[in-house]
Amino acid sequence: MKAAQTITPDYLLKQLPKATALVNRKQLLAGASDSWLNLFGKGKKSMIGQDVKTLFASHEQIDLNALDNLLCNGESGFLRHKTTMDNTTRWFQSTFSPWFDDKENVLGTIIQTDDITEHVETRHELDRIKTLFKEKSEVARVGCWEYDIATEELFWCEETKKIHEVSPGYIPNVNEGINYYKKGYSRNKISMLFHKALEEGKAFSERLEILTSKGNEKWVKASGKPIVQDGSVVKLFGTFQDIHEQVMLEIKREENERLLTTLINNIPLNVFVKDKDSRKTLVNKSECDYLEKSQEDLIGKDDFDLYDAKAAQISREEDLEVMRTLKPLIGKETISIKKDGRTTNFLTSKIPLLDLEGNVNGLIGISMDITSLKKKEDQLRNLINVTAVQNKKLINFAHIVSHNLRSHSANFSMLLNFLEQEDNESEKKHLLKMLAQASDNLMLTLEDLNEVVTINTNVNLQKKLLNLNEVVDKVLQDLSTMLKKNRVEIINTVPKNKKVLSVPSYLESILLNLITNAIKYRDPERNPIIKIRAAKEKDKTLVQISDNGLGIDLKKHGRKVFGMYKTFHDKKDAKGLGLYIIKNQIEGMGGAITVQSEEGVGTTFNIYFNEENR
Repeated sequence: MKAAQTITPDYLLKQLPKATALVNRKQLLAGASDSWLNLFGKGKKSMIGQDVKTLFASHEQIDLNALDNLLCNGESGFLRHKTTMDNTTRWFQSTFSPWFDDKENVLGTIIQTDDITEHVETRHELDRIKTLFKEKSEVARVGCWEYDIATEELFWCEETKKIHEVSPGYIPNVNEGINYYKKGYSRNKISMLFHKALEEGKAFSERLEILTSKGNEKWVKASGKPIVQDGSVVKLFGTFQDIHEQVMLEIKREENERLLTTLINNIPLNVFVKDKDSRKTLVNKSECDYLEKSQEDLIGKDDFDLYDAKAAQISREEDLEVMRTLKPLIGKETISIKKDGRTTNFLTSKIPLLDLEGNVNGLIGISMDITSLKKKEDQLRNLINVTAVQNKKLINFAHIVSHNLRSHSANFSMLLNFLEQEDNESEKKHLLKMLAQASDNLMLTLEDLNEVVTINTNVNLQKKLLNLNEVVDKVLQDLSTMLKKNRVEIINTVPKNKKVLSVPSYLESILLNLITNAIKYRDPERNPIIKIRAAKEKDKTLVQISDNGLGIDLKKHGRKVFGMYKTFHDKKDAKGLGLYIIKNQIEGMGGAITVQSEEGVGTTFNIYFNEENR
């Protein structure tokens, strides 16, 4: 021990950069650097004087017999061993050399330990790759290659040579190997990949074309992986696979797919394919255009992601039925409601999609947009309905005209007959006055009938979006004197920006008639209150006018509320024409009007305006 301390002072041994230890002839640790102590005992100085074999025994895969021979005989050699540090396995190589004094007497052994974890892992990886490759290449006919940077030797296995169509004895070099790649893209690409693997340690795998020694063009898959040792690339190892038939099949399939895609994308139908969960796996251009989304955005989506929940549920149930029964759904009229509420009518067919074994994998859907056809059908139906209504109105109108004119005619005939037979001048004057009054009444009747005719014939009047509040304010301003005189309270809750689609003159006439009626038929026992409100109901705009007036007995008069010349209260100026006119105006615009009323409580009129031109 003293000799050891004299020859190698502790402070010098402690600071050695390499993990070094001194062992005396008794195989006891005489001294060690801090780095060596860290490898075997986490830097504890108490290890000095311990049996070295005990320290090595704490590591795995150490050959203790070989260790004993090296320590006892003063021989040179090395041993590999490993241990786990911080949950990581580390590999070491300890080199043993005799320790002499100045007279060449053996004092013990010098041990220097190196961390070779990276080298071992690299070798293990290489061995694993080679083993894996050997197993796979026998089945997949995949060749291999290896390039040694130090010797610049390129190795091709037998299968790689077969792919290049060279003799078994052919010995390649790097330049020849690169020149086998087809001139242009393939050759430039492999040169770049090979260079990056050497310089930057980047692995690669690429499909490229080669020209074999027999002049045949082939598609191959060339892969390479750098082998790194001590931070530098020492070898490149890779695989080489003939994929020509596979690529040719893919090219042919892609050509067929392009042809099919071109066909599908240019037919005026929405085409889609769904899986068993009703998720879209394929959509054509028409489907993308309809949903206003890209193909990438639609793939993987189901109907609940794209449509109204109710419509999506109906579609899902149809899908399940088609896939369960394997019976196609052909030409069914369906309604598609998007998330934003827009509705489209389709003529839809769904066909079960089967795999090669006959099992259902999903379905193919084809939809034709028939919205415009449905609108035309609705327009035709509406036209028929309007015609039927107009015919009914015409018949009723004819009866009214016939009745009224016949009454006036009979009155005229009777008065003229009296006039011819009357000799008294005073009585004649009275009869002439009555004839003049009858003439005025006939003119008023004709004016009323003319107004009704005008409303019923002007079915194509231009409707506009009108600010309801502004029109209400104008009507109330026109009626301000009447409202003030009768102490009418107006409660207007119409939103400031609420708009209705109406013929301007009709809207003003409707509001004017209903408000003046509410004033005219007020309850004398209480101050009149008129409420005006508006709201959206489905695809209609509801305008509601309520009052607390006399009310109407609907059980008695319900069917003739909107009849011509129908009155329900004893008012001298009541002609029974206002409600008839506004009903015709509203129906002429495609709307509707209803009434709710109770005697002694009041009346509510509900006017429904369309939200779009029809």
